[in-house]
Amino acid sequence: MNILITGAKGFVGRNLVENLKNIKERKDRTHPDIQLGDIMECDIDTEKDELFEYCRKADFVFHLAGVNRPKETEEKARADAYMNGNFGVSSQLLELLKKCKNTCPVMLSSSIQAALTGRFAGSEYGKSKLAGEELFFQYSVETGAKVLVYRFPNLFGKWCRPNYNSAIATFCNAVARDLDYVVNDRNTQLELLYIDDLVQEMLYALEGKEHRCEYPKDERYDGLSPQSSSQGRYCYVPVTYKAMLGEIVDLLEKFRQMPRTFIIPEIPKNSLEKKLYSTYLSYLPEASISYPITMNIDQRGVFAELIKTKSCGQMSINIANPGNVRGQHWHNSKWEIFIVVSGHGLIQERKIGIDPDTGMPYPVLSFEVRGEEMKAIQMLPGYTHNIINLSETEKLITVMWANEQFDPEHPDTFSENVE
Repeated sequence: MNILITGAKGFVGRNLVENLKNIKERKDRTHPDIQLGDIMECDIDTEKDELFEYCRKADFVFHLAGVNRPKETEEKARADAYMNGNFGVSSQLLELLKKCKNTCPVMLSSSIQAALTGRFAGSEYGKSKLAGEELFFQYSVETGAKVLVYRFPNLFGKWCRPNYNSAIATFCNAVARDLDYVVNDRNTQLELLYIDDLVQEMLYALEGKEHRCEYPKDERYDGLSPQSSSQGRYCYVPVTYKAMLGEIVDLLEKFRQMPRTFIIPEIPKNSLEKKLYSTYLSYLPEASISYPITMNIDQRGVFAELIKTKSCGQMSINIANPGNVRGQHWHNSKWEIFIVVSGHGLIQERKIGIDPDTGMPYPVLSFEVRGEEMKAIQMLPGYTHNIINLSETEKLITVMWANEQFDPEHPDTFSENVE
């Protein structure tokens, strides 16, 4: 299957092209039914003869090219630029496909602004996108070709150009680079579509598994929300998010604090927070990719907190000098997992108190550990524990996870030797 992508150098185009390459090279095996031949990338610098050859060979076309923000400032000139850059470019593509007598499926990247309702009523950009949609539907009637028209809401994700057509990209870039920015209205609600979700839908479209919908407008529906319909005229991505602009900016500010607090924000699976964090990280400048870790150093070695979360505890690292003993304490509710990743050590723990059956202290549990044979040892609540470096020459390096952040006001840590 030969794939033609117009607008291949743009935000969506770049992401799609790289994912198609992964599939072609079998790096991505999640879509085994997609067998790819040529991936033909077309952009503004592609010669017409070259595009004609692409149209002749294509088995599927992703039409992503268009104008989002023209250079013109005068209103009529901007309207003309939108129409020429969206309707006009679509017309040229479809005419070339007709000349090639190629009726392969064609996907159109449109916009929810084409609904021309609500806040988008009168949008010149929306008018140009609607004209492109109707052109595609007419083309389908004339040629019998399958068309897939997607109306995208606000897109976000890696490689999106800031200060262009994405508020998310603009704010991510500003926060990541400590630039000044202005939020005009924190209560502005955005419908957001993440680039990886969009790319997955486009791969489904290649497999003939696109999601179809309609955009009804009546007393129940606003004409902007897709309603699933197996025979729908339009296509849509079923995973989107709605959030206030103020919420988004507040999240970005939390992300910015992470290198100082070490606190990872809550990022549940498939959540907006998770996808927004990945997007934010892609805008970090080189100077912010690396950040220092506070190291607590004494004669015993080094202890450092690495990562903290609000509800899933924290990760730390302990580097014990030869012959050193660390720990010798217990917790009421806190529990930990120790993993020795380098060196040779002994982990001991003992239940607090006296065994009523023997009248003696509870027995010591001992676990010999080596970096080359990693194993996880759990530090149980109510058990005093330690970790001993058995080597006379090598440091003992242990990764530690605790189920809660250390709270100096309520440390839940009580000293007592294991033996």
